[in-house]
Amino acid sequence: MSFTLWFTGLSGSGKTTLSRGVYLELKCRGIKAELLDGDIIRTNFSQELGFTRRDRDINVRRIGFVSYLLSKNGIVSVVAAIAPYAKTRRQNRQLIGDYIEVFCKCPLSVAEKRDVKGLYARARAGEIPSFTGISDPYEEPQAPELVVNTDRETVEESLMKVLSALEDRDLIPYRDQCNICNYTEEDEFHRRQNLAALGFARNVL
Repeated sequence: MSFTLWFTGLSGSGKTTLSRGVYLELKCRGIKAELLDGDIIRTNFSQELGFTRRDRDINVRRIGFVSYLLSKNGIVSVVAAIAPYAKTRRQNRQLIGDYIEVFCKCPLSVAEKRDVKGLYARARAGEIPSFTGISDPYEEPQAPELVVNTDRETVEESLMKVLSALEDRDLIPYRDQCNICNYTEEDEFHRRQNLAALGFARNVL
């Protein structure tokens, strides 16, 4: 069964780390899956867009439509994107149908402390306009399928919570029911490294 698993939350809330971990685990279980990272989508589909509300909505809707195409063709779509506005997330849910929202809940103060790139500091200094959580709102999901409290849970605990929820919904098989897969994090790193070398990604981290 195909579906879209959408990780939403503030910058620094753990979306990228968790989505990548879930994606790799799905691949290891023999599930056809693709990881749609917000940064890579912007690099390849939304380069002309800025960060106004309208532009953010367009970008999130584009990700939703790609997810819809993947899902209806039997491929699980794992998305890591802030998607700050409730209305646009709701529109994607209506389009995709089999949509599971994971809210990476993390206080702003914790997300700021994790920010190794200094984006929050630059936003507070007025150097980055319309920055989610600082000068632009993040509308928290009111009824997500799953909440992971990434300020209190370890990455492993949050990862297991997501995988267990998918297993309980019979969306993915249990690990002991799957054949051993040789797809590893190193394989994914090399794939992303190749994308970056070709100009389709900004980094491979």
